[in-house]
Amino acid sequence: MPAQLAYGALVEALGGRANARPKDLELYAGDAPPPDYSLDHEIEGVLREADTAGFERFHLGGYSAGGAAALAFAAKHSERLLSLALLEPAWSGRDGMSAEERELWREYDRLVDLPPDEMLPAFVRAQLRPGVEPPPPPPGPPPPWMATRPAGLRTVTRTFLRYELDHDALRSFERPVYYALGTLSNPVQYERQADRLAEIFTQITVERFEGRHHFDPPHRAEPERVAASMLELWDRP
Repeated sequence: MPAQLAYGALVEALGGRANARPKDLELYAGDAPPPDYSLDHEIEGVLREADTAGFERFHLGGYSAGGAAALAFAAKHSERLLSLALLEPAWSGRDGMSAEERELWREYDRLVDLPPDEMLPAFVRAQLRPGVEPPPPPPGPPPPWMATRPAGLRTVTRTFLRYELDHDALRSFERPVYYALGTLSNPVQYERQADRLAEIFTQITVERFEGRHHFDPPHRAEPERVAASMLELWDRP
C-alpha cells in the first residue's frame, strides 16, 4: 500500500523523535512499472530522497518489497547507513536458500501469471503459515491504487528471481540490523530468511510478534512496540 498508509501509525508512534520520511516504491511511481525495472531503481530513489532531505547518513527501514529494497541499498551504499530495519522483507537474495524456499519462489513465479482476481488471493495465502486464514478484504470498492498492484507484484517477483544481491557486501555491514517477524507468516519464507540473515549480519536482532503476519504486520498492528525497538536500535553505538 502507499507509504503514508503503510507507515503512518509507526511514524505517529515515533512522534518528534525522528525525522521520518515515508517513501513510496519507485515501482509505483507511474501508472505501470518501468519496463526495465530492477531494485536499482529503488536504490536510486532512496539516494534522491536522502539527498533532498540533506541526510548524509541515515537509518533505513522497509517492509515487504521495501525491505528487499533496503537490503539492496545496504549492499551498495553501506557507507550512507547508520542502521537497517527489515520489517518482514519479501526477499533477501537467492544465496543459501533451502530447497523448500526455492520451491516456494517457483510457486510465486507461477502465481503471478494468474488473472489478478486469482493471483492476489493465492499470493496472500501463500505468504501465511499453513492453516492461517487470510484477512477478509476491506468493505467497499478497492482504492484506486490497487489497480497498479497486480502488475507491480508480477514485476517485482520476477525482479527478485533475477537480481543478484551481494551477500559478501552485506557481510561487511557492521551497523545494527533489526528484523521484525510475525509468527503467523509463512515460516519457509520468513523464518528461514531470518536464519540466513542472522548468518550474514553480525549485529542483527530478530523480534518475533505473536499472532501477527505479513498482512497484519507488526509496524501497523503494534506500532508503539516497533517504534521502541527502532529507537533502541538507533541508540546503539
